[in-house]
Amino acid sequence: LKLPPGFRFHPTDVEIITAYLVPKVLKKPFDTRAVGEVDLNKHEPWELPEMANMGEKEWYFFSQKDRKYPPGIRTNKATTVGYWKATGKDKEIFHPPTMSLIGMKKILVFYKGRAPKGEKTNWIMHEYRLESGKQPTPNLPTDITNAATINAS
Repeated sequence: LKLPPGFRFHPTDVEIITAYLVPKVLKKPFDTRAVGEVDLNKHEPWELPEMANMGEKEWYFFSQKDRKYPPGIRTNKATTVGYWKATGKDKEIFHPPTMSLIGMKKILVFYKGRAPKGEKTNWIMHEYRLESGKQPTPNLPTDITNAATINAS
């Protein structure tokens, strides 16, 4: 994708939810040029930049949730070399006109090795998910797809 010099794709949290994640989950048309699709459990973070549609230091992807245990709610955050570990608590994302809760953002850091002795890296993921039962569209499936922003700080 060739864009003019100076162009940066840098959507807000609300834009990621409303302009990208909701249409993706609802299978509605939207501009997909900036957001790639990848299985985050099958690739190490340093492999992701070459798989991205655009971006120099920050990359955007859709990724299917991978359940750690099929009937459970815990998601698998492991790769071959390491794992993504959540930091802090999830941030609520509100839609400005109505101030209704539309999504959540989780920040994760990549560690090489296996928990609890993994080695922290500079790879950071912002994971966005739709908030169950509180979306503008009723019966929106929330466990299908996440949007993620990956960067190396």
